[in-house]
Amino acid sequence: MRNFVVALSFSALVLCPAAGLAQEGDAEAGATVFKKCATCHVVDKDQNKVGPSLQGVIGRTAGTHPDFKYSQAMVEAGKGGLVWDDATLSDYLRNPKAKVKGTKMVFPGLKKDEEIANVIAYLKQHPK
Repeated sequence: MRNFVVALSFSALVLCPAAGLAQEGDAEAGATVFKKCATCHVVDKDQNKVGPSLQGVIGRTAGTHPDFKYSQAMVEAGKGGLVWDDATLSDYLRNPKAKVKGTKMVFPGLKKDEEIANVIAYLKQHPK
């Protein structure tokens, strides 16, 4: 019986390789979702607006984009090791104020996993 359970578990991992990974997003759909962010952010050029440019945000330490005045909370989060990757962006985009208490970003967050994955896929299309 134990061998059967091990074989079944292994089969599930082989047949569903994405089961343990983050959801893969659709960048085109992410462009549509990003319209919710575009009031404050740009992604296709290195230009700050009300919020910092998100061009090249993947891999950037939080609170470090030049010439943008971040909240002290965001600066401290970056000094504490917060770097934007799929997982940290997912958490932040779901609930910004929970991820970085004291952030000045007023956006309430995206509630759907699919929207979050799509926005992240879109952001990845705009490296620095």
